[in-house]
Amino acid sequence: MIDRRQFIIRGATVAAGAGLASGLGLRTASAADTIKIGAPFNVTGALSSLDAPALNGAKLKVKEINDAGGIGGKKIDLVIYDTKSDPTVIASVASQLLGSDKVPVAMGFTDSDSVLSLGPIFQQAGVPFVTPGATSPKLPSQIGNDIFLACFGDNVQAAAGAQFIKDKLKAKTAYLLRDNSTEYTTLLAKYFEESFTHDGGKVIARNDYKSGDKSFTAQISKLKAMSEKPDVLYISAMPDDIGLIVKQMRQAGVTQPIVGGDGYDTPLLISVGGKAANDTYYSTHAFISEESTPAIDKFYKAYKAAYGTVPENAFAALGYDTAGLIADAIKRAGSEDPAKIRDAIAATKDYPGITGSITYPDGQGVPQKTVTMIGVKDEKLFLAGEVTPSFIPKP
Repeated sequence: MIDRRQFIIRGATVAAGAGLASGLGLRTASAADTIKIGAPFNVTGALSSLDAPALNGAKLKVKEINDAGGIGGKKIDLVIYDTKSDPTVIASVASQLLGSDKVPVAMGFTDSDSVLSLGPIFQQAGVPFVTPGATSPKLPSQIGNDIFLACFGDNVQAAAGAQFIKDKLKAKTAYLLRDNSTEYTTLLAKYFEESFTHDGGKVIARNDYKSGDKSFTAQISKLKAMSEKPDVLYISAMPDDIGLIVKQMRQAGVTQPIVGGDGYDTPLLISVGGKAANDTYYSTHAFISEESTPAIDKFYKAYKAAYGTVPENAFAALGYDTAGLIADAIKRAGSEDPAKIRDAIAATKDYPGITGSITYPDGQGVPQKTVTMIGVKDEKLFLAGEVTPSFIPKP
């Protein structure tokens, strides 16, 4: 298990359980012997099923780096906060990281709304921030050049989903259901429709719901009443909602394949959806299994040894990659100056992440990466394909 002395958790108290508590505790090294990396994550609340694995992945990578001697002889001090999926807490933690902790760089979050709450504060301070899994390609332009993604953008994964539907599922028509309450789900739906219709697909109906809704009877009734039945359903959903949505869809007799984005990449899809999750497909960042690439296999085994459980989803691997990416940039910068670290991140070329090589084209904040498509059969995940979309909507 990961040594409890490797990390410090500040701010809100976090409940023990599922891997999180197994890596936390107090460091004994002095501040002069460490390099701080801020790590705000929504370890509790609605986004915990994505953020907690991402944090665990980051902690695993930091331990590996520290065990190998750190960066220039200094150990990494991962400054962890639980931001509780609460925008108010996120903004407060951002100020704490910059004011009291004085971090020169930070990483965190798997959703775009959280980055939008924190990012402007870091941008104003001139401190770089890298998100493992917030996929809005608009974030750097909305916030500024101190914000970077370690993942692909929603325009890329939506385009991959649309191409998968046409090429693999042989579907020509789609019904589009979206959560209209978050940046991630509204952008994903927009990019999907643009991609699907670009090459001749047709969205024959659209409907909305709000994250946290417990009944989808109205949306299902409208879908079943349609005179023209869609070949496939594209549902743009957050992780806390998708299991319940597929369950209610199947219970109502909706049999078409269901496709969506990386918000599905959570154990909740199958634990809540059960058999209803079968014939569901989603775009994500890697297929995390022992039967994947050698690098992922190594990570899979190390994660299981550290936390007593297999990686819950691709966000665990994204957290691992992001911590490594930042450490690599600090080493190349040869400095803890935020501006120099920022320039080193922007200059990253072919960083060998286990979720794919990371390069920032012309210093832009969104890398170009391949999209993995995962399917569900017999209540188990399988690799449905790897997609590099031929058409990608502009951010």
